[in-house]
Amino acid sequence: MLDIAGVAEIAHEHGVPLLVESTFPTPYLLRPFEHGADLVYHSATKFLGGHGTMIGGVLVDGGTFDFPASGRFPELTEPYDGFHGMVFAEESIVALFLLRMRREGLRDFGACLHSQAAWQLLQGIETLPLRMDRHVANTRKVIEFLLSSPAVEGVAYPELPTATTRSPSACCRRGAGAVFSFNLKGAACPRRASSSNRSRCFHISRMSATRARSSSIPPRRRISAWMPWRSLPQASGRGASVFRSDWKTRTT
Repeated sequence: MLDIAGVAEIAHEHGVPLLVESTFPTPYLLRPFEHGADLVYHSATKFLGGHGTMIGGVLVDGGTFDFPASGRFPELTEPYDGFHGMVFAEESIVALFLLRMRREGLRDFGACLHSQAAWQLLQGIETLPLRMDRHVANTRKVIEFLLSSPAVEGVAYPELPTATTRSPSACCRRGAGAVFSFNLKGAACPRRASSSNRSRCFHISRMSATRARSSSIPPRRRISAWMPWRSLPQASGRGASVFRSDWKTRTT
């Protein structure tokens, strides 16, 4: 787990805001603003929506960072030609970053959910606490099984004692989420070793496809598909037989 408070302190010492990508834990498990973050981003397509029925994202400005005082963001504190000389710091003293994102994003990129997608997202958020509690509980059971399996070489999850990251207890008291990875022993061809032998999860190509179902991704067949075989140890740090799979457990 990222030491948000520590990184935020370093960022603020250098006059820059801290943006935290918090898609996997969701606001139910992690509240970055309480630990010093200034901006938080969520991919709403995944846990927030929860049903795979819409595509969207959420950017939240905590209104805590002093952009004018930092002196590093003239595009927010000086006249901007793209908006007829507007100074965003004068238009909003609380969330000027969000103000520019709304005005310029909507005008130039059309960053706006259509009404049906917004309604579907709200339906998913209403059940977020129930779903995340079940996701975490299911994940812990799957990890317990993997740790006892002789076919598994190792499991990576923030709650495990072997985790090299910061303990999630200080930030995520309800759990560390439902995404983890594991390595199979001697799996020279991970897809044959596991992907073809699954009956309770979906084989996907990207995390945006997880949504509301148990899913797995073998990076050797996706992220590292075009890498030379001998280069895999440098990319993964584990060797050619490494299998890494990210799972999101469904509510059952």
